[in-house]
Amino acid sequence: MGDNRGMSLLQSEPAPAIAAAPSRATERWRPTGFVRASAVVHAAAVAGVALNPELWPWAIGAFAANQAAIFAGILLPRAALLGPNVTRLPAAAAARGAMALTLDDGPDPEVTPRVLEVLARHGAQATFFCIGERAARHPQLVRDIVAAGHRVENHSQRHRHDFAVLGPKRYLREIRAAQDTLGELSGSTPLFFRAPAGLRNPFLDLALTRLQLRLVSWTRRGFDTRSRNAAAITARLTRGLRAGDILLLHDGHAARTHEGVPVVLEVLPRVLEAARAAGLRPVTLRAALD
Repeated sequence: MGDNRGMSLLQSEPAPAIAAAPSRATERWRPTGFVRASAVVHAAAVAGVALNPELWPWAIGAFAANQAAIFAGILLPRAALLGPNVTRLPAAAAARGAMALTLDDGPDPEVTPRVLEVLARHGAQATFFCIGERAARHPQLVRDIVAAGHRVENHSQRHRHDFAVLGPKRYLREIRAAQDTLGELSGSTPLFFRAPAGLRNPFLDLALTRLQLRLVSWTRRGFDTRSRNAAAITARLTRGLRAGDILLLHDGHAARTHEGVPVVLEVLPRVLEAARAAGLRPVTLRAALD
């Protein structure tokens, strides 16, 4: 899938121009056991047919089964089949009563300032996974996010609909562009990455390692870009809410209630009230993971 020149392209790419994230600064890419096994299956299928063409039914069956497994990994945003994937805060942060509130797809000139007001009223900190192009159009909003004590992280430069099928070179170009944009606007190089819609392929971890970023998904999400029902979204996010959870909402592409209000603005206060009632403290991902 995507660009199959893979490793050679990544090795030939120059190092990022902006400061590195300490969390993966000394790492080399180590494919997961699943990715290594997939490579073995592919190689064995090709070699088997080359040595004995009568094995082609076996080869096709093995290849198809492996592709189905890879496809499952692509469609499961919280899975770690394709590479490391943070879905909860570490035990030490959970022991302190920490939870993480994350907001994707912004900044939005109508919604983001009002989200910041809600967070300020509740004394909560959040992580904003921003789209590079949107941040470049609204640089003051990025500065406002940081000035309020929140953090800006990488949600790709363009939020491409074909993100899950990009090859390694295009992953590097797309994510590095957002690193440059968001790092310059926020004054701090992003340390964490969230894939658009959470979907990716095995090449993403290769690119993230190169760019010294950590993939973060979520413990639970509200589907607030699709649903207009604030009560249902709140229930999905708060049912069983506990320390260490990472919650996903959207300040960009937010659905609207039947009255035309961005649904996140009705959901967010309810979530923060539930967190306070449970004795939880919303912190940034950097505070919990860095």
